[in-house]
Amino acid sequence: MSAGAVVLLLSLAGNAVLGWAYLEQRDQAAAAQAKAAASLATATTQRDQARADATACSDATEALRELADRRTAAAAPARAAAASTARMHQARADATLSLQPSKPADLCASMQAMGDEWLQGRAKP
Repeated sequence: MSAGAVVLLLSLAGNAVLGWAYLEQRDQAAAAQAKAAASLATATTQRDQARADATACSDATEALRELADRRTAAAAPARAAAASTARMHQARADATLSLQPSKPADLCASMQAMGDEWLQGRAKP
């Protein structure tokens, strides 16, 4: 075999090895791109789901705020009536606490007399 043929065969073998290495790298790059595209699709899906969840949470919070506002408005008359009743009871308690004992020497009899007066006032229609 001549030297030119040997060089030609070596060149052909080198080109085959380089071609094979190139194809291997190309396949790996294509696989990496496919993996990156799949990862991007997953990230996009997760982002969209997070946005949908956040929107649903905001909508639910808004609905709860509106419900709380309606309940606050509906309960306002009951709270006003309860406050009025509480003021009346507080005034009555202050009046009772400011009374002087009817029998200063016998506090038990004084308390009995106060209880009797309270019961008489309660019996009135």
